[in-house]
Amino acid sequence: MHIGVPKEIKVREYRVGLVPANVRELVANGHEVTIETGAGAGIGMNDEHYEAVGAKIASTAADVFAAADMIVKVKEPLAPERKMLRKDQILFTYLHLAPDPEQTTDLMESGATCIAYETVTSPTGGLPLLAPMSEVAGRMSIQAGAYHLEKAHGGLGILLGGVPGVDPGKVVVIGGGVVGTHAIHIALGMGADVWVLDRNVDALRRLWTQFDRPLNTVYSTRDAIEKHVLDADLVIGGVLVPGAAAPKLVTADHIKRMKPGSVVVDVAIDQGGCFETSKATTHDEPTYVVDDVVHYCVANMPGGVPRTSARALNNATLPFVLAIADKGWRKALLDDVHLRQGLNVHAGRVTHEAVAASLDHEHWHADDAILG
Repeated sequence: MHIGVPKEIKVREYRVGLVPANVRELVANGHEVTIETGAGAGIGMNDEHYEAVGAKIASTAADVFAAADMIVKVKEPLAPERKMLRKDQILFTYLHLAPDPEQTTDLMESGATCIAYETVTSPTGGLPLLAPMSEVAGRMSIQAGAYHLEKAHGGLGILLGGVPGVDPGKVVVIGGGVVGTHAIHIALGMGADVWVLDRNVDALRRLWTQFDRPLNTVYSTRDAIEKHVLDADLVIGGVLVPGAAAPKLVTADHIKRMKPGSVVVDVAIDQGGCFETSKATTHDEPTYVVDDVVHYCVANMPGGVPRTSARALNNATLPFVLAIADKGWRKALLDDVHLRQGLNVHAGRVTHEAVAASLDHEHWHADDAILG
């Protein structure tokens, strides 16, 4: 199979779909790989690094899209990229379609087979291709929150960990999954007063066991969210419903009643965000203010640390890229029910139930799409 990797064009997105080590694995398996010139620059890998492991270098993204049977990316294709997709081409990347009807329509019209990293599942019920970026984003959320709590950056003017004789800042983490776990890890390490809210008692037990008494665990209800959000200095939104739009757990009224200068970081923004006042931002302009509350809603947070995040992502995606390349997409999906969950769009129709429900599209079952 001919695999193509274009350079990412989302604002301040420095990750790359394939690192040289993974290109070497694909070439060793008999596949051809074409990389757009400069695609790996953000992680310190130049064209010569890719040529050394057997890749061909293309001068433009158009050349990559024209040549490849499968496009491997990091972020969702933007409008100019979507125009280059064609029928029978495979797209393997993050898509986050639930809050993005325009992208969904374009992918349907392209006729391409679109497999989304974020809905591929694991035998244990996890999301193995989303998890490494959730780990990065969870850790970054505390860094970003602490920075913007500084007075010079619009915040309250507090140090998260406090100092002897002065209370630490209160961090409230909504969602005890991968994002929440890693946010808690960093927040506790900085000495903050950390509270986590989740509706899954088993998740709360796991976190209690992992972090012990320094962490405060709370069963999530409307009352609990209101109580702790209004008292917080920093709130991290880390909830996820796979494939679907994130629930709006923090309302505009909550934001209006929070402390002036407090900070919210919405890690769920790729799926529409879990704060009612959230709107996607970029690394160039990461924050905005609503009712004196600083909102950080960068939709590609891990893109800010590409040397870490690109490698972490590639570690997770390689087995699936190899399976699709070795077997072809139909057999790969037939053989692996978990990879099959990643199929979001095929032959002009939506094939993931949660995406279809979120966008009010007819759902074409992935099994039928593959066999059809």
